[in-house]
Amino acid sequence: KQWYQRRVRGVKSHGMLLCASDKDHTKVEVLRVPEGSKPGERITGESFTEAPDAQLNPKKKIFEKVQTDLTTDGSLQVTYRGELLRTSVGPLTAPSLASAVIR
Repeated sequence: KQWYQRRVRGVKSHGMLLCASDKDHTKVEVLRVPEGSKPGERITGESFTEAPDAQLNPKKKIFEKVQTDLTTDGSLQVTYRGELLRTSVGPLTAPSLASAVIR
């Protein structure tokens, strides 16, 4: 597993949710994966050629660095540095927030 087990509000958590939010964070939406995606499936982009790390080092704060370049485009699709993020069956999307930040 890439994420360490943590207590979130008193509940053991083994994962995380990605959400889109407007610039002032007054509206937040859980991102959608395309129907047919499998739990734990890798999210990737066309130019991602390196194998993922076996385990992330939380001290390096990798997600915090990557997160600054995650957004939604005008079609509500999630992008990283302008590149579409997808599972094997299609793109990740936000329900209604275009040009949103992802956290």
